[in-house]
Amino acid sequence: MMSGEELAEALDAAYPELADVAAAAPDPVYLVGGAVRDLLLGRGRADIDLVVEGDPAALAAALGAEVVESHSRFGTLKVLFGEEELDLATARRERYRRPGALPEVELGAPIRVDLARRDFTVNAMAVPLGETRLLIDPYDGQADLEAGVLRAIHSDSFVDDPTRAIRAARYAARFGLALEPETRDWLLATDLGTITPERRWSELRKLAAEENATRALELLAGWGLVEPRPGGESFALARDVNRLMVVPPWSEEADRAEAILAAALGPAPDYDDLVNANPSLPSEGVRAARGRDPIELVLARAAGATWLDDWLAWREVTLNITGADLTAAGLSGPAVGQALSAARTAKLDGNAPTRADELRVALAAAGTNP
Repeated sequence: MMSGEELAEALDAAYPELADVAAAAPDPVYLVGGAVRDLLLGRGRADIDLVVEGDPAALAAALGAEVVESHSRFGTLKVLFGEEELDLATARRERYRRPGALPEVELGAPIRVDLARRDFTVNAMAVPLGETRLLIDPYDGQADLEAGVLRAIHSDSFVDDPTRAIRAARYAARFGLALEPETRDWLLATDLGTITPERRWSELRKLAAEENATRALELLAGWGLVEPRPGGESFALARDVNRLMVVPPWSEEADRAEAILAAALGPAPDYDDLVNANPSLPSEGVRAARGRDPIELVLARAAGATWLDDWLAWREVTLNITGADLTAAGLSGPAVGQALSAARTAKLDGNAPTRADELRVALAAAGTNP
């Protein structure tokens, strides 16, 4: 277990700019949540979330920080301090009028009340930025981290905010945590239907952006909270998509999170024809892939359409001639586009290596002698 002195040293090493925040702060301010969790895990920097027992706007002003986002209902600010973004929030109390509703917020609570509204014990820790930087850990989150346990703070946690069940899968996969038995019972009763599809999708998209996205999705499916795409191979395909999109060129072709969700949960586009295609000429491959959605192409490549690796180069082939050249040669209207298409097909297939060859093929396709 990390001592108070070790935690203070880790804090200074990971977040040297917080010394300036502490010096300027007119009210007590705390580093909270994931940043504290990751310090205890030895993972270094995370997003900087600060809670103020007072007015975060006053802290932003004292720092001379630029406010880039503000949500007065929740007492939160996002500010730019030097080159770093800081999330500032007023310590608050939350109440939920009905399951899945956005909380009603009461600003101006003590830090321990603010920690009580959080999702899991491992995220309900804080470190004051004053001289006494001792861990505030009312729910034994540090002990749960060391035991590899994910524990909800109270029995209504997933009733109040069902998106916490999706977050549970994200944290379990990222950190290798196991659900505490009572937490598991509470989670299995989660009703994601009490939140809007937009909130559900937003949380799933955050999950799918994780390095261990497919493991997290498998956990959700095992808990009965998501339905895998029909076909039996959805998670295998999602793993293949994940591997494919780690590095260029395929990482640049589509949004990785959306591709993983399409593979795992659907609705997946129809890409079987791309998988079954075996183009003998580059022009055939270009025609097969033309106009296809990027997600279709990514899923097809992950499913075995290796010829699409060559298509990435084929699609970059351009002509040296232009429509102006053909207009000057006497072509007009649709004939210009048809002639250019014929020339590009020839160039793709190695039959028009020079500009003169392109012009010859184009004019011949239009029935005009070069």
